[in-house]
Amino acid sequence: MTSRRRLHVLLPLLVLMTSSSAGAAEAQGAIRDAIVASAQSLYDALTAGKPEVWERLLTADAVVMDEFGRRQTRAEIVKDIHPFPPGFSGKLEVRDPHVHVYGDSAAVLDCEAYEEETVFDQKLLVRYKFMFTFVRQGKDWKLAGLAGTTLPTEPPALEVPDVRLGDYPGTYRWGPDRVFIVSVTDGKLAHARKAGGPATALAPLAKDVFMEGGDERNLIIFRRGADGRVQELIERRKFNDLHAKRE
Repeated sequence: MTSRRRLHVLLPLLVLMTSSSAGAAEAQGAIRDAIVASAQSLYDALTAGKPEVWERLLTADAVVMDEFGRRQTRAEIVKDIHPFPPGFSGKLEVRDPHVHVYGDSAAVLDCEAYEEETVFDQKLLVRYKFMFTFVRQGKDWKLAGLAGTTLPTEPPALEVPDVRLGDYPGTYRWGPDRVFIVSVTDGKLAHARKAGGPATALAPLAKDVFMEGGDERNLIIFRRGADGRVQELIERRKFNDLHAKRE
């Protein structure tokens, strides 16, 4: 969740399978309903601050990976669940669930988590993709692994003063055959990876700082020289900077 670490229960975990070489079967009926209901109850317990639900539904050796790559054990995630503080409220909803079973001992649910949060009357909306790995222990399905990722969504547009779009167009090279070609079309900044290639819109965040459209939402930072002219484009991706010099 955007304001509370405990609501960011998110992606890359393993998919637990049986030792059988048989492929997965799409779950039907009672098994599918039970798996989806368990996932929704875990979400509800997060927003309600009920750690006992997680304690009951997790295996003893369960692992949760959050969206920042932090690893949590069963004990750690249970300890981290608390009711919302005053001024906060929210809910998470399972959407578009797909459940596959592996033999009679393992099941994998992938779904969207649709999150709505209110922070002192401000409305926030975040969408995630989650993967749950359940194993059967006796008659019960227990959660052994959970991981997920945040889905990029269109951010609110910002009005940024003193952005002179004419300062940025040009070719910025970062390899022998690798360039960013920056242009202005219909009063909006964009870049392409090659001449005549598809253009990706750049939305202003601050002077000389833009956000790419598309799936990754990387930051584009234009760096100026001592003379005030733009000399370099920096694409900040996954906490790394790719430098491209202006030709």
